[in-house]
Amino acid sequence: MAYLVYARKYRPKTFEEMVGQKAVVQTLQNAIRSGRVAQAYLFSGMRGVGKTTAARILAKALNCVNGPTPTPCNVCEFCTAIDEDRLVDVLEIDGASNRGIDDIRQLRESVQYKAMHSRYKVIYIDEVHQITKDGFNALLKTLEEPPPQTLFIFATTEFHKVPATIVSRCQHFEFKRVSQREMVNHLNFVADKEKLTVTPYGLSLIAEASEGSIRDAQSLLDQAVAFCGESIGDADLREILGAIDRGLFFDFSAAVREEKAERIFSLTERVVEAGHDLRHFFKELIHHFRNLLLVRTVDNPQDLLFLSAEDMARFRDEAALATSDEWLRWLQALQAAEAGLRFASHPQIYFETILVRLCHFKHLVPLRDLIQDVEALKKNVPADRGGETRAAGPSPLSIAARPAATKTSPRPAANPAAPAAEAKAPAENPPLSPSGSAASAGEVPTSERAPAASRDADKAMALKDPAVNLFMKKFKARITAVEPPATKRDEED
Repeated sequence: MAYLVYARKYRPKTFEEMVGQKAVVQTLQNAIRSGRVAQAYLFSGMRGVGKTTAARILAKALNCVNGPTPTPCNVCEFCTAIDEDRLVDVLEIDGASNRGIDDIRQLRESVQYKAMHSRYKVIYIDEVHQITKDGFNALLKTLEEPPPQTLFIFATTEFHKVPATIVSRCQHFEFKRVSQREMVNHLNFVADKEKLTVTPYGLSLIAEASEGSIRDAQSLLDQAVAFCGESIGDADLREILGAIDRGLFFDFSAAVREEKAERIFSLTERVVEAGHDLRHFFKELIHHFRNLLLVRTVDNPQDLLFLSAEDMARFRDEAALATSDEWLRWLQALQAAEAGLRFASHPQIYFETILVRLCHFKHLVPLRDLIQDVEALKKNVPADRGGETRAAGPSPLSIAARPAATKTSPRPAANPAAPAAEAKAPAENPPLSPSGSAASAGEVPTSERAPAASRDADKAMALKDPAVNLFMKKFKARITAVEPPATKRDEED
């Protein structure tokens, strides 16, 4: 007998054997028991999660000699014929190659005849979303009112492409991704049946690589047996699956945590030289930071992560070296940058830039803390101005601070069109001098009478203010201008 791959050899033959689709299985079994089988079903979901398998089991349940029954016997002639795809009353059609209106017309003509041998005529169309618009329109009436004892089952991996007119005539079942725990349990069952030696961590590697697809997981296990034989080692699995060395992820997280931005470039070169796609590596790096956050936050992370004892200990040690807030901040930054990396013209430069940014995150100061520090200094620190103590309130000097890289903008020239009377009119509120006293009428402010000397003196006075020093340190700014504070009346105006 020809060799059967694991994906076919261990394909479920009953509803109970299906993995990870409890809601779908229970609904179909209850419908068969109560005789409430619909005329059309639509199964949607990702590849390899059991859509075709569920359709075959449903066909067997309706046509079994003991049925209709939710538990087909799998030994009668009808069950055997359906498993071997040779029952003429059960048609399995590929929607990709039978998508035109002529194909649908031929299908409609064949549906008009009752089942020849079995109880139900079942028409199963895989990848139904590939049928053309005209083909769908030709199928509408037959789908809504099919002949008695005729059942349509549609399957698709792209549900959004199925017209709403088709969906409204079907009972829709969404097949979920199989969880990693259920996947590992199923692979362990197959390994026991085949007398394979593989570690739980190796099974978790296969389950993770399959991304929720039972068929993919069985195929990868089959490939591993072909490469290693009945004894499958973890190192061999990493080589087969193209898995990235976990130590490289820890090197990146350590560089970010220790603020070693210079190490990012050499680590990136290691990734490129190893032949890894940077976009895929970035995706796995996000998953690595998620695991660190999980280990740092959850009391029993081993219930959620399928890791060996050695790897779990390493995650615990690394996660303990930073707070939960820090891991969360780094993880959010990586997630926000993933979309940009996908469309970057220079992925390596973008990748390096993002990781270098993460190395500087510890220098960030929460704005709330900054405001509290400034307010505390304004209330409690003496002003060193002739022995006077500064009261709570606005600073005696109005300081215009700019980033160090910017230049002071020139003052705008006076409006030449201003009336002469307005120019000669005395100010109602004369500006205050740097000492805090009002300037006499007609007196030119100190900053205008002696710009250089006055400006230097005002800056020197401002630099004595601890609040000013704290502001400059936090925002890495410099003083570009010091102006007398406005009076209360000026503020009201």
